[in-house]
Amino acid sequence: MELLLWIIGFSLIGGLLSVTIAASFLLLSKKVQANTVPHLVSFAVGALLGASLLGLIPHALEPEFGVDPHDIGLTLLIGLLSFFVLEKLVLWRHCHHEHCDVHDPESSEHNHGNKKQAAGTLILIGDGLHNFVDGILIAAAFLTDTHLGIVTALAIAAHEIPQELGDFVILLHSGYSRKKALFFNVLSSLGTVVGAILAYFLLADMQHLLPYILVIAASSFIYIAVADLIPGLHNKVKPSETLQQISLIAAGTIFIYIAHSTLH
Repeated sequence: MELLLWIIGFSLIGGLLSVTIAASFLLLSKKVQANTVPHLVSFAVGALLGASLLGLIPHALEPEFGVDPHDIGLTLLIGLLSFFVLEKLVLWRHCHHEHCDVHDPESSEHNHGNKKQAAGTLILIGDGLHNFVDGILIAAAFLTDTHLGIVTALAIAAHEIPQELGDFVILLHSGYSRKKALFFNVLSSLGTVVGAILAYFLLADMQHLLPYILVIAASSFIYIAVADLIPGLHNKVKPSETLQQISLIAAGTIFIYIAHSTLH
């Protein structure tokens, strides 16, 4: 029961905390938002890669699981390709900017309005599924090791902040009021808790699946960092901006490393 409380608590942190922080950014000026989000994205890249390569995958390879390293590698590859396909199908699409590919500036005003509404609906559905899966990943990490669970939840919260801010912008652009956008984002974030609770009861008796779920979690983190976040960082090419990005990526990685080392 104590472990379940840990899982629920950190699932709330992974979900609601990111929504709360993202919502607070909406109170700032657009200029401040534009200057802040890229820094958050850079930090999130480091946190995601750190959690994957320093936490999740090494734990999946621990001798107690007795899993063949080749199976771990194959699972990682399948996970990466699966997230690529899902993103292609627009079932799991992250948008960290105000203007997304779903907005067609050359379409008619009527069609443009429909696309904006569709974008808002798609974001809510995709975010709900994403948060549900995040909850499963948090629970799987906690069932493996409490410290790993905490690190995983922190990494999820780190990458959710810029994503949630992007979601808010899209919902507002789709015609939602600020109150409705906040309400639906909070409702969507509760999917993390639902996924975590279901995983706790279903995975408790299926310990042999934990290393594979940890690797799937790692593949999702790596894919988000490499495919969704890093390409946006390449829009800034000045040496000073590049140095800032590298520094923040390193800071995110060091944050996860210190958290993991301190907890152990």
